[in-house]
Amino acid sequence: MKVDGTAYRSLWWDDKAQALQIIDQRWLPHDFRIEQLDSMDDFIRAIKDMHVRGAPLIGATAAYGMALAMRMDPADATLNSAFDLLNETRPTAINLRWALERCRNHLAPLPLAQRATAALLLAHEIADEDVEINRQIGLHGLELIREIAAKKTDGSPVRLLTHCNAGWLATVDWGTATSPMYQAHDAGIPLHVWVDETRPRNQGALTSWELGSHGISHSYITDNAGGHLMQHGLVDMVITGTDRTTRQGDVCNKIGTYLKALAAQDNNVPFYVALPSPTIDWSVCDGVAEIPIEDRDGREVSHVMGTTESGEIASVRVTPQATPVANPAFDVTPNRLVTGLITERGVCDASAAGLAELFPDMAVANTRA
Repeated sequence: MKVDGTAYRSLWWDDKAQALQIIDQRWLPHDFRIEQLDSMDDFIRAIKDMHVRGAPLIGATAAYGMALAMRMDPADATLNSAFDLLNETRPTAINLRWALERCRNHLAPLPLAQRATAALLLAHEIADEDVEINRQIGLHGLELIREIAAKKTDGSPVRLLTHCNAGWLATVDWGTATSPMYQAHDAGIPLHVWVDETRPRNQGALTSWELGSHGISHSYITDNAGGHLMQHGLVDMVITGTDRTTRQGDVCNKIGTYLKALAAQDNNVPFYVALPSPTIDWSVCDGVAEIPIEDRDGREVSHVMGTTESGEIASVRVTPQATPVANPAFDVTPNRLVTGLITERGVCDASAAGLAELFPDMAVANTRA
C-alpha cells in the first residue's frame, strides 16, 4: 500500500544494511517512523512492545529474527534459544509460533553452513506468502460486498464496521479485514466504514489513517457506538481480523470483538472474520477455555498518547493517580456468533466441518500429529 504516494510494506529487508526495516507503529498516525532491527534484543522489543503488531506481521518479523540469529551463529543451541526468546514475546497470536516452528523445522536438518542463507530465504518466502494470502482474502470478501451492494437500489454505500486494525499495517501488505475494503473500493463499489477506536491502544486510528490514505470514506467512532448503529440499520456487515482461530471456528481477536458479535447477532447483521490459514490453531478446540489471553501493562489503559494543540506528541493520564488497572488484550468470540470465515481459499462456516472442507490438508496433518 502507499504512504504519501510511495509504496510500502510494513516490513522489508535492506540488502545494503543487511537488516530488517519496519514501520514503528507506536507513533502512528501522528508520525511516520522507520526503525532498523539489528540485534535479537531489537526483535524481541519490537514484537513485545508493539513496534510491530498484528498476528501475520508478528509471524513474519519473527522469521527474520530467526534469520538474524542464524547469521550470528548457526548452531543448534542458538536456533533453539532464538525460538524460545521470540516465542515468549506475545502469548496469544498463533502466527508467531507457527512461523517459528516452520523456521526451526526447516533449518534443523540443514548443515550449519547452509542455515543463514536458508533462513533469510524462508523469511522472504513467509513475507511474500502473507501478501498473497491477504490479497486472496480480499478477493473472496469482495464478493460478499458485491452481494450487499447489488441489493442497494438507491446507490447508497455498503456500510461496514471493523474493530481494531486488521489492515496492511497488521500484515505484510493488504491487511485481512481491510483487504476486501480495498478491493471493493478499487472496483468502484461505494463504501463507508465505521472504525472502532479500539481502546486501550486506539488501533482504530491506524485503520483510519490507512483508509484515508486510500481514499475510502470512513468515520472514527467510540467502541460503544457500534451497537447503536446496528440498531438503527446503519451497518450492513461487520468484518474483523483474528489473532488465533480454533479448529471449530472460535475466534480470538482484540478485546471488544465479542461485544460486537453479540450486537451483530441481536440485530441480524452478518459478522465475518478475515482468517489467514496460518492463524488457525488446529491444536485448540474450545477458544474460551484453551486460548491464553495476554494481560498487558496497565499504563496502556491509564494513559493515552496523542497530539497536543501545538503539534507535540504526548502521553497523558486519564485515570486517577492510584487507580488499579486491568488490561486483558483479547477476547474470544464463540463460533455460534460468527456468520462466516473469509479465508484465502474461500468463505466457509465458522465450524470444524467448514474449516476441514476448505483446509483438508491441514486438518488431516493435524490429526496425524
